Amino acid sequence: MTAIGNDYGYELVFARQLEALGREGDVAIGISTSGNSRNVLRALEVAKARSVYAVALTGASGGEMKDVADCTIRIPSEETPRIQECHILTGHIICEIVEQVMFEL
Repeated sequence: MTAIGNDYGYELVFARQLEALGREGDVAIGISTSGNSRNVLRALEVAKARSVYAVALTGASGGEMKDVADCTIRIPSEETPRIQECHILTGHIICEIVEQVMFEL
């Protein structure tokens, strides 16, 4: 990540990784309390261009990410700590669902 940031700029730190590793059928999850973090937004744009399903976790407004993502999970708050706490919970719930589906628990 440091090399990407140094060589291309931190706005592309996640986008470059998706360019290298993202494949059609993958899922990319972008997390931003405002929904406007440029580096996360750029990554979701790359995801869409590569037919990677793009999920955005944001605060109440959804920011610009809501217009790029295939699915936006908006936390109904404007308070950063509350949004972050809910993003953590949402991540755990997603992991639990994926594990149940993959291993038929």
